[in-house]
Amino acid sequence: MSNLMKNETLNDVDILKIFDKEVRRECEWTRMRRETFPHLVRYTLTDVGNGGGMISWSDLTAETVDETIKSQIAYFKGLTTDFEWKYYSYDQPADLPQRLLAHGFTADEPEALMIADINELPSEFWTMDVSAVLPVTKPEEVDEIVRMESEVWEDDISGFAKGMKYDLENNPNHISVFAVWKDGRIVSAAWTHYLLSTSFATLWGGSTLKEYRKHGFYTSLLAVRAREARQRGFRFLQVDASPNSQPILAKYGFRCLAYSTPYEWTPK
Repeated sequence: MSNLMKNETLNDVDILKIFDKEVRRECEWTRMRRETFPHLVRYTLTDVGNGGGMISWSDLTAETVDETIKSQIAYFKGLTTDFEWKYYSYDQPADLPQRLLAHGFTADEPEALMIADINELPSEFWTMDVSAVLPVTKPEEVDEIVRMESEVWEDDISGFAKGMKYDLENNPNHISVFAVWKDGRIVSAAWTHYLLSTSFATLWGGSTLKEYRKHGFYTSLLAVRAREARQRGFRFLQVDASPNSQPILAKYGFRCLAYSTPYEWTPK
């Protein structure tokens, strides 16, 4: 974990610099191998999971960008696997998205980079009733989350399942999964990836079946994860937020520091 002072007041620029350094450049993710280059950081999947890897950080110029993109395509093409280039709205050069598209990448929907200082979260996070939220530890419970997520998004949302099951068994200090059960099934779920070498706990999921919304489950799941992250000594919570989640997170003090877009490349 970072040695960042817990009582040090930080502005948005400070926090974004810490995020860039700790999460995009220095973080050790489970089941991934990190490789650092002068102007790029690459992760390659080494165990079970979805996708072949990702480019988490780059700082390129108009003169170097095309050759760098080509070299990363060649690397993952040699592994016969797809990969993601995670673009942030402040990355250089400014036309990096257009360059990626020109090289055959496809863009997913942009997400808001929302970060909260745990010290500045509302007091209700530490006092509200969260008894509806239960931990998830079993493989069959992960399958229930997949079922719920797939209904919410009306698509096959099963890509995360193998990695989640593996981490729950082999890296339990890196992940916590929580869910709300109603009528014999999971109706809302969310999880945390603890980036142990950083100040950040990253929040994922947060979906709820339509007929069970407006019951406070999303907020309860936030509060449970915030409590655990604070107990473990983390300073920041980070979410890649959808348009639906962004205003809820903003209400609770999360700051939008940038926007990110996953650009996906798949071997032909």
